[in-house]
Amino acid sequence: MQASVVYWLSANYRASGAAVAMDVSPAVMMRNAMQKLAKRWKRRFDDMAQKLADRFANDAMKNADASLATAFKDAGFTVEFKMTSQMNNALQATIAENVGLIRSIPEKYFTEVEGLVMRSVARGRDLSYLTDELQKRYGITRRRAAFIALDQNDKATSVLQIARQRSLGIVEGEWEHSGAGKEPRPGHVAAGKRKQRFRLDKGCYIDGEWIFPGQKPRCKCTHRIVIPNAFLPAR
Repeated sequence: MQASVVYWLSANYRASGAAVAMDVSPAVMMRNAMQKLAKRWKRRFDDMAQKLADRFANDAMKNADASLATAFKDAGFTVEFKMTSQMNNALQATIAENVGLIRSIPEKYFTEVEGLVMRSVARGRDLSYLTDELQKRYGITRRRAAFIALDQNDKATSVLQIARQRSLGIVEGEWEHSGAGKEPRPGHVAAGKRKQRFRLDKGCYIDGEWIFPGQKPRCKCTHRIVIPNAFLPAR
C-alpha cells in the first residue's frame, strides 16, 4: 500500500506543476488522486478483512483450548471441547471486532495522508518533502497496525479462554501478573502478588473497575483457573 501511494502521489504531484499552467487547481488534482487511491485500497482491505479475522480468531481459539487442555491434564484429567453457543458468541464477536479494526487501518491512514498532501500543496513544498513525510506517516501506521495485532491477540486469547472455561462450568480464576509489559500497572502487579480471585462472569476489581486479564492495552496478564472440587477425583 505504501509503495503504491508514494508512486501515484509522486506522479500526480509532478503533474500538478504543469496543471497550474492550464488553470487546473493542484489541490483539486491531488485530492482526486487521493480519493481514487483510498477507494482502491479500502476495497482491498475490505476483501481480505473477513478472511484474516476468521483465521486470527480461530488460531486464538486453538491456542486457548491447548492452554486449557494442559491445565486440566496437569490436574489429572482430560475434557472434550465442543463448540457451545457461548463459545461461538465469543468467537463471532472476536471476528467482528477484528474485521472492524482491519478496515480502520486504511481509513485512518488515508485521512491522515490526505491532510498531509493538502498542507504540502498549500505551502508549496517540493516533492522530496512530501515523500519524506509519507515515509514518516507509514512508520506511524506500521506501528499502529503492530500494536493492534499484539493487543488483539492478548485480548482475544483472554476472551476465548474465559468463554471456554465458563462453558465447562469453571466460575473462578486467579489473576497472574506476567511481568512482560514494559510499564506494569501497579494494580495488576498487586493483584498477581495476592493471587486475587475473580468470577469469570464479572472480572477482577482493580483500580476502581471490573476488568479481565489482557483486556487493557499492552496488558500481558493472564489467569489461573480455579478448578471446582466437584471436578476433582474422589479420594
